[in-house]
Amino acid sequence: MKILLVYPKCPDTFWGFKWALRFVSKKSAFPPLGLLTVAAMLPKAWSKKLVDANVRRLRDKDIAWADMIFLSAMIIQKDGAREIIQRCKNLGKIVVAGGPLFSAGYENFPNVDYFVLNEAEITFPLFLKDLAEGKLQKIYSSAEKPDLSLTPIPDWSLIKLRHYSAMLVQYSRGCPHSCEFCDIAIMYGKKLRVKTTPRIIAELEALLAAGWRGSIFFVDDNFIGNRFRVKEMLPVLIAWQEARNYPFNFFTEASVDLADDEELLAMMSRANFNKVFLGIETTNVASLMECNKKQNINRDLAESVKKIQHAGLEVMAGFIVGFDNDTPKVFDSLLSFIQETGVVTAMVGMLNVLPKTKLWDRLQAENRLAGDAKGDPVSRSVNFIPVMGKQALVDGYLKLLGEIYSSKNYYQRIGEFLRSYKPTCKGRVSFSEFKAFLRSLWRIGIFSRSNWRYSKLLVKTFFTKRGAFSAVVVLAIQGVHFQHLAKKLKLA
Repeated sequence: MKILLVYPKCPDTFWGFKWALRFVSKKSAFPPLGLLTVAAMLPKAWSKKLVDANVRRLRDKDIAWADMIFLSAMIIQKDGAREIIQRCKNLGKIVVAGGPLFSAGYENFPNVDYFVLNEAEITFPLFLKDLAEGKLQKIYSSAEKPDLSLTPIPDWSLIKLRHYSAMLVQYSRGCPHSCEFCDIAIMYGKKLRVKTTPRIIAELEALLAAGWRGSIFFVDDNFIGNRFRVKEMLPVLIAWQEARNYPFNFFTEASVDLADDEELLAMMSRANFNKVFLGIETTNVASLMECNKKQNINRDLAESVKKIQHAGLEVMAGFIVGFDNDTPKVFDSLLSFIQETGVVTAMVGMLNVLPKTKLWDRLQAENRLAGDAKGDPVSRSVNFIPVMGKQALVDGYLKLLGEIYSSKNYYQRIGEFLRSYKPTCKGRVSFSEFKAFLRSLWRIGIFSRSNWRYSKLLVKTFFTKRGAFSAVVVLAIQGVHFQHLAKKLKLA
């Protein structure tokens, strides 16, 4: 059996870093972890290839080679997935689809032959068994939550690691919180399931053996959802990193209450975590209560950000506008918070209503849904009727985005971030990173309207906080991407 695994092209997104990747000579930010994991579950005797459409074009001869096409996608890849499905069917191929896009709405893809939905550790073996016995069913789904010891180590041999700016590792699934707009607890459960410490070390060893050095994203939706298990794992990870002279630096996602645990922050810093994404969402307490974001209430959110930055982790954060309790004042409030806390990487999006969430059910009951979810948090798309009014929401949002990613405000935030940031990241600067720095001097330091701000920032950082120099270069390069994206949205 010959299997072609295909990952559709992603549109230009906040986390795609399209305009920043050029500085580091990379083709995509992240590899398709789900497909690489599924590939490792295939019978050893089968032939397999993987095409990531974000790295290279899918050719007809790729499709013709295969007996079956395995397709995985997220909601944001909907259009790319449809195109690939149609091409494969035109060439008479069997298409098997899975991943978040299809688990959320498989009925929207009538051309797909077979669906393997939900968590593949349960459903994919059932598909393989029925395939071997010649009695395939149309849909394989299960509400069962698998033990993550069933998850194989991804087959990294199917991709060229040099094409990506970071690798991916998953430690846990699930989230103990129940935010109204979020589908994580619905898909993966409120009870966190974690991999064993030896298993995480084995995955890191596999990446090291494959030749990877540099950034690894722990893709957990809430890395600290089970603090007891994380604190068991981190000392082993610290020792592993120290013994190998810190080949990796890590970043992840967590809830804001990470700031309350100084011991955990110190351990993450020692393990070489240098960034964390927080779902702050809003400074409006009424909106936090509305969306059931209880963990963000009754705390000084600005102080929480500063504590995490001081521990050596850059805070990236997500913000949402368009809650029912939001008024036009929310835009200025968020701008002030983002600037004053130095959250340089601020992902601000309009509320997006995802299928199967509590928000979807509520707005459907109120007859306020207005289209399918796009899956892109940073877009002009509004798929519900906002209390504020759609035009007021879109206009205020675009203005806010333009303000946040103006050169003046962006570099001001970097300066504010440096005031509270205490750099602790270890590891050598790679040749690729050095080339990116030289390109930044040329493209930003000379041929950019931010040139004098960038040059001034580099000089000041070199003399006053040299340990943050690499972080400053990365932020400046990412700023090019964010500014392009904000401009594109405004002109769309």
